[in-house]
Amino acid sequence: MKGWHKRYFFLDKGILKYGKCSADIEKGKLHGCIDVGLSVMAIKKKAKCIDLDAEENIYHLKIKSQELFDEWVSKLRHHRLYRQNEIAMYPNEKSLFYPHYASPNSPVFFLIPTDLSVCEAYLLELNHLLQSMEVIHRTYSAPSIQALQASTFDSPKKEKRLPKKWRTKNYNKDVKTTLQVDNMTETCDHVPSCISSGSIRLHASNPNLSTAALSNDKADPESLDSPFDVAKLFMNSNEAHPLVHQVSNESRASIAESLSEFFDAQEVLLSASSSENEVSEDDSYISDISDNISMDNFSNETESERPNSGTVLYRRRSCLPTPSPSNTSISLWNILRNNIGKDLSKVAMPVQLNEPLNTLQRLCEELEYSELLDRAANTQDPFERMIYIATFVVSGYASSYYRTGGKPFNPVLGETYECDRPDKGLRFVAEQVSHHPPISACHAESKNFMFWQDVRCKNKFWGKSMEIVPVGTTHVTLPGFGDHYEWNKVTSCIHNILSGQRWIEHYGEITIRNSSSDICQCKITFIKAKYWNSSVNEIEGTITDNKGKVIHRLFGKWHEAVFCGDPPSATCIWRANAMPVDHEQYYGFTKFAIELNELDPSLKLLLPPTDTRLRVDQRLLEEGKLDAAEEHKQRIEQLQRDRRRLLEENNATHQPKFFRKAQDDTWVSNNTYWELRKDPGFAHVDFPTLW
Repeated sequence: MKGWHKRYFFLDKGILKYGKCSADIEKGKLHGCIDVGLSVMAIKKKAKCIDLDAEENIYHLKIKSQELFDEWVSKLRHHRLYRQNEIAMYPNEKSLFYPHYASPNSPVFFLIPTDLSVCEAYLLELNHLLQSMEVIHRTYSAPSIQALQASTFDSPKKEKRLPKKWRTKNYNKDVKTTLQVDNMTETCDHVPSCISSGSIRLHASNPNLSTAALSNDKADPESLDSPFDVAKLFMNSNEAHPLVHQVSNESRASIAESLSEFFDAQEVLLSASSSENEVSEDDSYISDISDNISMDNFSNETESERPNSGTVLYRRRSCLPTPSPSNTSISLWNILRNNIGKDLSKVAMPVQLNEPLNTLQRLCEELEYSELLDRAANTQDPFERMIYIATFVVSGYASSYYRTGGKPFNPVLGETYECDRPDKGLRFVAEQVSHHPPISACHAESKNFMFWQDVRCKNKFWGKSMEIVPVGTTHVTLPGFGDHYEWNKVTSCIHNILSGQRWIEHYGEITIRNSSSDICQCKITFIKAKYWNSSVNEIEGTITDNKGKVIHRLFGKWHEAVFCGDPPSATCIWRANAMPVDHEQYYGFTKFAIELNELDPSLKLLLPPTDTRLRVDQRLLEEGKLDAAEEHKQRIEQLQRDRRRLLEENNATHQPKFFRKAQDDTWVSNNTYWELRKDPGFAHVDFPTLW
């Protein structure tokens, strides 16, 4: 199922249920239930859209007529107030979604009240136990071989739908398809009832669905539908949560007992007024499986034959100068409340919310496991080469698992970064080539491969979650075989932005093609977490020939390992490196990430003045000097605004130094960086003053 769909909605006591038609609702065949009282609601009047961030999913509802839109907004507000008051009065009760509601014309069956209350008590207890078991399983999830065989490789014709969550199969498609469903109804005690409307369109935030219908609407805050001052409650309930595990210590869908989570149930009106932060319309295992089988099954290359193996110019650091600071004193809600539904890359954040790395350096992190490309370059069989390419693509997401505590610095226009790693046999250069929209371009090369991409990400905050939707194509060439591989990236989502323990998931489908040959292709699916399933971070993929026949199967977890074959005899192709000691105290950095911002005195003489390592605010944050870092960050941002204004006054545009725009509107290297670097400090190149 792709894009937008018409759905039948039923609003009952603050719970919004939906299915294909009214008959499905009556039979209990729900596609999903949304607790409106615990969801952050954003309203876009101009586009007639309602966004509901329910934490485990983000829902986008579109109503065709203005009259129906106004009526639904009114009803949702009443139900939110009812539900929030109910939560405040009975904070220890868990929500329970009833799967069956009788038709008004159907026979009425009466239950003895005592029996009904006993049933409800048992169901509530069972629901709580299931949620607790889910958390336990998620903490160190290691599915059994039987589970793998059942869930990873079986492809049932129909996916059983449970009422807790609606999952689609749309991945990276900007397509709007419509299924015919008509009326919606709502009922609630003490709330105006019996609303019936025309069709409404909805999609859940599965991969890239948020790109389907966003408008140029600006977010303006609207008062809480709440009887008490929740701002004070939020300020008194900030807690520090160590980044040890990705999942929360509490069930994500349980009703929050902390007041800060209740405060998350905010409503924001998105008006049509303009803003600099305007939304643009185009926004749109450790395993039981053995890994003792050597990777030599796919390549005869030995470690000693790898390019430049073991060559190190100097001893690299193994720890950052200071631990990451506490940011519990910062009210994220005060910063983000006016930016729901907007691109956060344009929103100024306090330096305490950053990590001492830059977006350009994060691009370099994708090459942490570049040895997989080296192996591909030394593998004769094209299908086995694709195994290594696909595994390399997955490995680029591994470092994000522990990195939800901070965001990278946004590069200023003209900022550059180089990474020369003889020990890995590669050298990398990146540059911020555009500020509006923000575009980062990079290029890496070795004797075995070339790697390049330009990154244009849309970051959207939905009230409880933040989605990162990358746009563009990544390229790798293997000159030895003439191969040119291209692939897209998947959507990433950080959950529990404001309270609870943050965790990240990636979901969507990646298609890898060799544009030089159609002999094989690969599809990798990053599986979105299911509420009723303990498995998280799973990937599965197939490598097929030009007739569609499956040659190899891949599976695993993007933060742990990738396997090829069928369990239990599958081969481990890649396993993530062990994390450094106390990594949770140092921004969750991997060993490779710790080395990226290191500035050796001998290297400093060779770098251009625009290199990220020389950026003052980022260096001060790394050293734990927060006040000075914030001061310099604001100064650097002002310098960028001044340069931009000067360019506009002179009708001039910024010209990148080391990248050029290709015919397809992408940015590629002009192959001048390393030649110009032969003059220490790029002495003969004129650079702007960035900091």
